[in-house]
Amino acid sequence: MSISASYPPAFRRAINNGDQTEIEPALDQDKDIHILVLDLERLDEQILTEACKESGIFRLENHGVPLELTSQLQEISESLLSLSFEEKQELFAAVNSPLSYFWGTPALNRSGDAFKRGTQASNVNMVEGFNVPLSSLSKLPVSTCDDGAQHSKLEPFRVLIEEYGRHITRIAVSALFEAIAQALNLELSGDQRSELLSESTGLIRVYRYPQSSSVEAEGEALGMEVHTDSSVISILKEDETGGLEIMKGEEWLRVKPVADTLIINLGDMMKAISDDEYKSVKHRVKKKDRTRERHSVCYFVSPQRDCVIKSSNYKPFTYSEFEAQVQADVQSLGTKVGLHRFSPKSPLFL
Repeated sequence: MSISASYPPAFRRAINNGDQTEIEPALDQDKDIHILVLDLERLDEQILTEACKESGIFRLENHGVPLELTSQLQEISESLLSLSFEEKQELFAAVNSPLSYFWGTPALNRSGDAFKRGTQASNVNMVEGFNVPLSSLSKLPVSTCDDGAQHSKLEPFRVLIEEYGRHITRIAVSALFEAIAQALNLELSGDQRSELLSESTGLIRVYRYPQSSSVEAEGEALGMEVHTDSSVISILKEDETGGLEIMKGEEWLRVKPVADTLIINLGDMMKAISDDEYKSVKHRVKKKDRTRERHSVCYFVSPQRDCVIKSSNYKPFTYSEFEAQVQADVQSLGTKVGLHRFSPKSPLFL
C-alpha cells in the first residue's frame, strides 16, 4: 500500500490536485525564533516568568521522559497512522474504545469528535490523528474473539501512551503549574489547585501531517490553522521535521525542533487565571519540507468543567461554558473566538 493510500480521501484529492489548502511563501531563514529554554531539574522562576509574559511558550530540557519511551511511542503511532483510512476509522469502533480517530480539523470536543464547522470555515486542515483521554485508558475493553485482531494493534499503543501520560502529567501538574502559581503569587488551596488544573481532564492527541506528492511545489502547506489552545498548559513532543510557527507581535516566527526537548505553551485558561499577565500563544503548523510527513504528540490539561474562572478582565465563567461557546462559534462562524466572548472590553463580548 502506498503512503498516500493511508491518507483520508480529501487529503489525497488535495495532494493530487496540488491545492493543499492555502499555500504561502516560505518564511525567510531570519524568521526563526529561539524560544527560552528551562531546565526542569533547576527551574529558574525569573526565566519562567519572562517566557510566560513575553510569548507564552518555552522549551523544556532535562524533563525526565525516557528517550526510549518517546521513540517507541512515535514508532507505534506512525505504524497505526499508516494503516489505511478505512482501517483507522474502524480501529477504535471495533473495540468500542474511548479513543477516537480524527482528520481535517483540530477543533474537537472532549470526546475527540470533530465540531461541525460553519460555512465561513477555512479549507481542510492537512492533519489527522488519535484522541486519547488519559482517564479513560483503563476502560479499554478486554479482547474478545471478534475484536482480537484490532485489540492486539491497540494494546501496545495503550501501554506506551499510558506510561507517557504519567510522565507528562507529572511535569504539568506537579512541576510547572506549581511553579507558575508560585510566580503569580496565587494563594490556592489544594482543592483550588486541582480545580484549576484537573489531572482528570488530561488528554493526548497524536498527530500526523501528510507529505506532498509534488516535490517541486513552492511555499508551505497549512497543516493546522491559526489558533490558541483552550487548555491551561499544553506540552508538545515533535519530530525533527519542524513546522510549528508562533505569532509574536504581528510577525510569524518558526520554532525549530530540538531533539529530546519538550515545547510548553500556555493556553487560554492560563491567560485568564493570570489576569492576562501571561500570554496564550497563537500558533499554527506549516510544513517547510512538504516531501516529509510530520509527527507530533501533544498533551492538554484544563480546569474541571464546573470550575469558575474569575478574572478582572473577564466575566466569571465555568470551563464548560467556555467549551460550549467555542463549539458554538466554530459551528456558526467556522472558527474559534475564545476569551473575547467573555471580555466586556471586546466588541465580540456576549
